[in-house]
Amino acid sequence: MNSRIHSIKNHRVPKKSPSACATTRFETVFLASALTVLLAASAMLVSFPAIRGDEKQSSEPWTSAQIVQPAALAQELGNKKGTPAFVYVGFRTLFAGGHIPGATFHGSASTEQGLADLKNWADALPLSTNLVIYCGCCPFEKCPNIRPAFTALDKMGFKKTRVLILPTSFAADWVEKGYPLQK
Repeated sequence: MNSRIHSIKNHRVPKKSPSACATTRFETVFLASALTVLLAASAMLVSFPAIRGDEKQSSEPWTSAQIVQPAALAQELGNKKGTPAFVYVGFRTLFAGGHIPGATFHGSASTEQGLADLKNWADALPLSTNLVIYCGCCPFEKCPNIRPAFTALDKMGFKKTRVLILPTSFAADWVEKGYPLQK
């Protein structure tokens, strides 16, 4: 056994030349950099839904392409060519108080009767109709009408349906901003 230890102690490891050490360092740095890039790329795929092909970024039934902000919609009102069909899906008393010019009332979508009214109205339309639905009865995140209305129209096959985002209410986010109003 001692002879083995002695032979191991006396065994010399050949020294590498300086150029071989530089090559090994370069390879190590290159491999570490490549690994970092691969990890970053995979993290981006996980982090960005659009890269994955998943436009939905929340539990909402619509995609980001199916929403419209008040200012953008107000500009569309001036464009007579291709003006969308506006559908108010909230409560009749709020609609009677004022609504987007040309909008029709088909709600309240939170009730069976209101949802049936919306579906009956939509049955007469081509599925290619450019629709904008809105409510504005309360803060958007708590609205009981907009989600059932969108879901019903989506299930019927309407593919050009957009949702008007009114974060606070129709009064605060449309009327008080001076956008067109019909009474």
